[in-house]
Amino acid sequence: MSQSPVIAKVADKAPKDTPAKLPVGSLLRMHHFALNVQDMGRSRRFYGEILGLEELVGDAVPSTLKKLVAAGKVANFRLPDGSILDLFWEPDLASPDPNPRRQFTRADHLAFDIAPQLFDQAVEVLRANGVAIASGPTSRSTGRGVYFFDPDGFRVEIRCDAL
Repeated sequence: MSQSPVIAKVADKAPKDTPAKLPVGSLLRMHHFALNVQDMGRSRRFYGEILGLEELVGDAVPSTLKKLVAAGKVANFRLPDGSILDLFWEPDLASPDPNPRRQFTRADHLAFDIAPQLFDQAVEVLRANGVAIASGPTSRSTGRGVYFFDPDGFRVEIRCDAL
């Protein structure tokens, strides 16, 4: 497999004892985060209805995913900053441990920012929907946060900056 011309060019200019690297600021933002989910309907309700993310439908679905979305194998949600949360249906998905408090992936959690004035409302929405709170709500010098589990046991955070 050959290197892309851009990577090869950067590698050629790097000193031999210094690994090639992208300049700070090259990566602009997270484009998407993909999660495997066992029950697509349950997860769509969780992220779309409970957490209020915008589900992409119709022409808003990326052309590369239209067939998978139409087949019910993928769902996409857009956050206000433009980043995407992709859900991939894996009906045979099983956690290695039924206790979601025991970490079972290399990813630790997915965090969403919220305006400080909406933080308490978000916590109440989680509680009203019977969402299992892992820890918090907590206050720290950087702001407030609450950790909870999605329907497949993946840890999610809603956090806000300090006022």
